[in-house]
Amino acid sequence: MKRLSILIADDDGEIADLIAIHLEKEGYHVIKASDGQEAVRVVETQVIDLLILDIMMPKMDGYEATRHIRQQHNMPIIFLSAKTSDFDKVQGLVIGADDYMIKPFTPIELVARVNAQLRRFMKLNQPKTDNKAFIEYGGLVITPDQRTVTLYGESIELTPKEFDILYLLASHPKKVFSVENIFQQVWDEAYFEGGNTVMVHIRTLRKKLEEDKRKEKWIKTVWGVGYTFNG
Repeated sequence: MKRLSILIADDDGEIADLIAIHLEKEGYHVIKASDGQEAVRVVETQVIDLLILDIMMPKMDGYEATRHIRQQHNMPIIFLSAKTSDFDKVQGLVIGADDYMIKPFTPIELVARVNAQLRRFMKLNQPKTDNKAFIEYGGLVITPDQRTVTLYGESIELTPKEFDILYLLASHPKKVFSVENIFQQVWDEAYFEGGNTVMVHIRTLRKKLEEDKRKEKWIKTVWGVGYTFNG
């Protein structure tokens, strides 16, 4: 079986080496980069299954590197940062990260999150066994195999987590999902303080679906309970 490759981009060599040791013990192939520009080059030239990116790096920070990478690639991205504010976490998730870890952290927790992200990603990208190639409601078309969304023929660019949330809700129209349930199914982790994370993704998803400009309200808030797809 092919070893999965993980790219660690961090200008602190000691932290990168420590992470690499623990990931290699798990059987992963590890590649290291010292700045954002090098990380982008590696992704463009090698097959990478997951990225671990420090935010504050020389030449190109983790935010900008993620913007470049997300234009063509869909693998999980985990941010590392000493920034602890909710704003920084939200900004990282909205840009396209799948997880955000605050320094200092334990290598064991990081390995657990890597395993969870890869397990979720592999599960979502397994070949579909049903015959339903797409989900369509009015002008909204969701194609799971290609992980694409169009609205009245126009392509809508979603982050991986935004797509996962929309697909989860649209696959079960009228069913009400609690914030906790959405977090557990999309992030594939136990729910602790993921409520704000889910709400931020729902808000940006609604904006991209132009709910404020159109009459359609695809995602309905059920106050005190959660969210449902209003298909």
